[in-house]
Amino acid sequence: MADISVRGLSKRFGPVTAVRELTFDVPAGQVTAFLGPNGAGKTTTLRMMLGLIAPSAGEALIGGLRYDRLPHPRRTVGAVLEAAGFHSGRRGRDHLRIAAQVAELSAARVDEVLDQVGLTDAADRRVGGYSLGMRQRLGLAVALLGDPEVVILDEPGNGLDPAGMAWLRELLRDLARQGRTVIVSSHVLSEVAQTVDRVVIVHEGSLRFTGPLAELADSGPALEAAFLRLTGAPVASALKES
Repeated sequence: MADISVRGLSKRFGPVTAVRELTFDVPAGQVTAFLGPNGAGKTTTLRMMLGLIAPSAGEALIGGLRYDRLPHPRRTVGAVLEAAGFHSGRRGRDHLRIAAQVAELSAARVDEVLDQVGLTDAADRRVGGYSLGMRQRLGLAVALLGDPEVVILDEPGNGLDPAGMAWLRELLRDLARQGRTVIVSSHVLSEVAQTVDRVVIVHEGSLRFTGPLAELADSGPALEAAFLRLTGAPVASALKES
């Protein structure tokens, strides 16, 4: 399976440096949390990993290659950056069929991923009638269509109820148990503490911590305290965002 290696990654937008010389690894077979306050540079970093924006310096490699050099990118990487971009009048199953066709993936995967994300019963409903949580599941289904080695998710728990969060936790762990590389950006620190093996924390575009969760915290409150210390975030603000 492919891992992710980030080396000296930086991104400037005019006079603003959004990401500053990030260096960290995301190993296969584990769930890694990518944490930071709003505006810390997390989404910009994930977009550079996926080749959606070019870095100003440094590189992000997946299995030793930049995303645009991967021979079969949709079979190597599955990603969800936002639960949007769905045609509201299209049925969930049809959206997946089109996504599979565009990516030159097997149509047989459609029913498999619908079952995997728990959308089989809603597959023939129009996406416009989906809740936010159901759209999150549909986005996950698209990401999993290629049976990818690497899964990159930005706030995948947004809109999920407690049962949905428990389901997501088990899904992420199962993907890691299969040897896949999983990186998840999230503000829900209590859930992160129950789910991940490793943590990467950034603040104002710079790296604050990278390593096993056990080196930083052994529970939700401990992770929250460490996060606040490393980012200098006001307690009330951080609790509200998480």
